[in-house]
Amino acid sequence: MAQDLDDMSLVQACRAGRPEAYGELVERCQDRLYPMVVRLLGSPEDAQDVLQDAFVRGYEKLDQYQGGSSFYTWIYRIALNLAMSRLRKRRLRRLLRFPAARSEQTPFEPADESPASVPSYSLERAEREAVVEAALGALDPDHRAVVILKDFEGRRYEEIAELLGIPVGTVRSRLHRARHQLRRRLLPLVEEEASPPIFPDVERALS
Repeated sequence: MAQDLDDMSLVQACRAGRPEAYGELVERCQDRLYPMVVRLLGSPEDAQDVLQDAFVRGYEKLDQYQGGSSFYTWIYRIALNLAMSRLRKRRLRRLLRFPAARSEQTPFEPADESPASVPSYSLERAEREAVVEAALGALDPDHRAVVILKDFEGRRYEEIAELLGIPVGTVRSRLHRARHQLRRRLLPLVEEEASPPIFPDVERALS
């Protein structure tokens, strides 16, 4: 049965003319890949498109997979590169469309603090999470990637460096800058009293 085979056996089966084996690899990986891609892109629709493209590209390049790492790690790198490419293109389009936009402009409006405007707990939490997503979205794609990989996925510096193809020192410097930007945007949110918590990963980054 396909579920009893390891990744390399499924790859070899696919190379031998059994494409359904690749479908099993997709099923094993897609749910694990989705959180990373959707956090990077901030759009479920874009995340689904990138994942589909990643698996198509993986199938086309299957002969290049040598088994030095798990298939998940191999396809993860493909998905990450595609998501980063889409982020950079999106950022370029935005810059070309709004060249005079102020870099210090906040991505959200200050909340109305009047008693009549106080929402329910769940609604307030949703609003705060939207603010966090907006702050993440305002980061440069390279900085956003290291925050997602380190603070959301808990990956080691060396692993992030390998995935992004950059030195470990660059990972550390980008993470430092990204956390500084997030802290500047989100610290007032963290310091609010008696308010629902935001993402624990972000709170750790701000501490």
